[in-house]
Amino acid sequence: MAKRDYYEVLGVSRTAAGPEIKKAYRKMAMKLHPDRNQDDAGAEEKFKEVQEAYAVLSDPQKKGAYDQFGHAGVDASGMGGGAGQGGFGDIFGDMFGDIFGGAQGGRRQARGSNLRIRIKLSLEEAVQGIEKKIKVPRNTACGTCNGTGAKKGTSPVTCSTCAGQGQVRMQQGFFSVQQACPQCRGSGKQVKDPCGDCSGQGQVRTEKALKVKIPAGVDEGDQVRLSGEGEGGGAGVIPGDLYVQVHLVKHEIFDRDGDDLYCDVPVGFNTMAVGGELEVPTLSGRASIKIPAGTQSDRTFRLRGKGVKNVRSANLGDLYIKVNTETPVNLTSEQKDLLDQLQKSLDKGGNRHSPQSSGWKDKIKSFFDDFVA
Repeated sequence: MAKRDYYEVLGVSRTAAGPEIKKAYRKMAMKLHPDRNQDDAGAEEKFKEVQEAYAVLSDPQKKGAYDQFGHAGVDASGMGGGAGQGGFGDIFGDMFGDIFGGAQGGRRQARGSNLRIRIKLSLEEAVQGIEKKIKVPRNTACGTCNGTGAKKGTSPVTCSTCAGQGQVRMQQGFFSVQQACPQCRGSGKQVKDPCGDCSGQGQVRTEKALKVKIPAGVDEGDQVRLSGEGEGGGAGVIPGDLYVQVHLVKHEIFDRDGDDLYCDVPVGFNTMAVGGELEVPTLSGRASIKIPAGTQSDRTFRLRGKGVKNVRSANLGDLYIKVNTETPVNLTSEQKDLLDQLQKSLDKGGNRHSPQSSGWKDKIKSFFDDFVA
């Protein structure tokens, strides 16, 4: 199935800049997060699609390649697709190098694939920073043959297809295209008597335990790169990198949007009516806010500096507390009578006690009067 346009995935225009793209990504990631869509079997794939789109459009170099060549521009270069594929730069560089007398016969050192794993963090761990122990399954150089792929006591021989150059040329009309030798995969060597432990591959599957330091303030989708901890390979192969991607577990109390935190707090109607002091949670402990008399439901209070410390700066976000009136339930007969008495007393005050209800009734009356007329 054809990939969707990355701009369409994030819901932004093709002229969108970094901040707009990041804001759109956070909104979509929060909306499509698998933890919030457990009944949707396709939520995981939609979430991955959003992450892939953001990984490309948030990087100026990748975005430029995508804008010019579409998905082919990033998939072929390894920026948005699998490792091991040649990029546009490789193809055209070799092509015009051959035509105009560029360097010939040279080989770039092979490099192992990059790896990416996801780790789950609680909000507290992401805010405070933490060192996590992880286990990474990967390919590493075979210890028996030292990554050569050849049986102990023997050595690989020069590849007969490319004569040890590691590259072959293919004629495509007027152009001569140079590419890695399909026989030796660019190494310039062939194994005649393979190692029994790695079957001549020069690498074996292992699992390595690592410690990764997660900086304070990381957010959903952020990545930590561990250089040289990706896939290894045979002799002369530079190991790839490991990217540890952050996945935040939904918190029971707080919602996060960037550096700001949000919290809904139920408050009894008596406190909302006469005012009082409300104790609220923060990530650094308890705090209090004053509820003015006559506070209406859904009012939001801001606690400055009680949010998340930005991972790239010392700036602190804010905590937003939204209060919601909690209507009493399971009332006794006595309590119902008391409430009836209160309502009768309030009714005597007319509009003074319920200005919003009175204003609403006036609007409804005017609406029906106009309708009848």
